Amino acid sequence: MKKTMLSLVAMALITVVGCDDTKKETAAKETATVENTQTLAMASFGVRGNCGMCKATIEKAASGVDGVAKANWNVDKKFIDVSFDSTKTDVTAIKKAIAASGYDTEGFTGSDNAYENLPACCQYDHSMDMNQ
Repeated sequence: MKKTMLSLVAMALITVVGCDDTKKETAAKETATVENTQTLAMASFGVRGNCGMCKATIEKAASGVDGVAKANWNVDKKFIDVSFDSTKTDVTAIKKAIAASGYDTEGFTGSDNAYENLPACCQYDHSMDMNQ
């Protein structure tokens, strides 16, 4: 009888301890999910350029800014859509990075030196419209 009783008590303790660990694991997973989840801000603005090579350079410049999650420049509309962590960067920093690579953005003129080093097909008309 004592052995049966001790066995039941041991099983109950294992179950309680096991459940407690499961609760701790679940709580840890929930905390990790909250910490890894970030609210991304979205922005769209004009960027002058001509072709697929421009697209690659513009998107690389934008994506190179710490906090930028995604950048997609539309060749036809001359607009870029950017999603970014607003606790790490802002639209101004993204525009400046693109301008530093040689491309005009709304509010910032591309670097003259970088523009001169762009391939001929990427040397765009500085008065072109940036449509949306």
